[in-house]
Amino acid sequence: MSKLINIAVIGLGQVGNYLLNELITKKRDIELKTGKKIRVVAVSARNINKKRKFKVNKKIFYKNPLEIFKNNKIDIIFEAIGLSGGISKKVVETALKSKIHVITPNKALISKHGNELAKLAEKNKVNLEFEASVAGGIPILRSIKEGLATNKISKVYGILNGTSNYILSEMENSNENFADVLKKAQTLGYAEPGNPKLDLNGFDAFAKVRILSALAFNSKISKHKCLMEGIEKIELKDIKIANQLDLRIKLLGISELKNNHLFETVHPCLVSKKSYIGNVNGVMNAVILQGKPVGESVLQGEGAGPGPTSSSLLSDLLSILRGNIKKPFGVSVSKLKSLKPYNVNNYVNSLYLRFEVKDKPGVLSEITNRLAKYKISVKRLIQTPDKKNNKATIVIITHKTTENNIHNCLSIFNKNKNILKTPTLIRLLG
Repeated sequence: MSKLINIAVIGLGQVGNYLLNELITKKRDIELKTGKKIRVVAVSARNINKKRKFKVNKKIFYKNPLEIFKNNKIDIIFEAIGLSGGISKKVVETALKSKIHVITPNKALISKHGNELAKLAEKNKVNLEFEASVAGGIPILRSIKEGLATNKISKVYGILNGTSNYILSEMENSNENFADVLKKAQTLGYAEPGNPKLDLNGFDAFAKVRILSALAFNSKISKHKCLMEGIEKIELKDIKIANQLDLRIKLLGISELKNNHLFETVHPCLVSKKSYIGNVNGVMNAVILQGKPVGESVLQGEGAGPGPTSSSLLSDLLSILRGNIKKPFGVSVSKLKSLKPYNVNNYVNSLYLRFEVKDKPGVLSEITNRLAKYKISVKRLIQTPDKKNNKATIVIITHKTTENNIHNCLSIFNKNKNILKTPTLIRLLG
């Protein structure tokens, strides 16, 4: 690699624009640490006139990112468009085939096409780096690939979406409902102003789980259908009841090996207020790894926003500039295992079940009898009457039961006229 490195930045949203400014302002620092001079020779976005926080040099602007490859000698490309396919995939494929290193924060792309893109990078002896795709500024992927490389990891879990974590924390702190806190998150830039659905429905966290699984277990990115739930159904009432029980609600991403089968899931969990994960609040992310011989490792940091994301993108840049040509998933794609999926019906948890019911005799026994029929035993019960509206809230904490039992049981409750809405289910961690 020559001493002068030509760089292109494709996608100038919040992250891309912030990154571009970092590349320009930190040139000297990067040269000091790597011995390489960097020069941004091309940028691309859909709209040159869009109002951005940092200025863009219009002389090096391309509306069509594929034109960049024709007119410049590029050494490294940052892809920050963010699509799971389409132009994002085309740009990355074109770069890798042209023997250009690629750095991206695009978890949607890597979680969907990571296997084939990694193969392409290996074939052309260039880097495909995606540290920024998981947990923002936390160097979790590099920790697994390098720092913990000789450990046998059995489980990775944690808070992987800063937006959801902020909303759940703020609902508890402010006593405001979901919709109001979401608006606040959008105003602060923690949630997408237009459509924050991917943060809220668990998809964003799940894409990260799939990437973590591949690195932790030396496996191909899985395509299995998995249990994925978001936080849209969590109400302020659930936050308050959890508080009474000395618990907090957290959206967790979990990946583990169970009898050599891969189990991946994202769903809200009730966790103890005394636990480590129960005290990771706001936009913070935290990842916990369990392995041998290291035991338990914890990494925590800001997981959302252009600052933390750019920190990881620049970390990848410095790694390439120092001449580290690495396999994207730590080992050759040809040696990655294809793990069979764990049967989600066998997933075992204690459960929090909240029923909104008509306040009349016999309703509670209807519920407990139905639970008993499906071998779900009651550990704790809280009944709160609303005499004014002739209704009641019943909260049941169960002993451990299988996913299969609870799914079959809850489907029956939907047909009960004394139960006013679909019961709320939240699993307990551990």
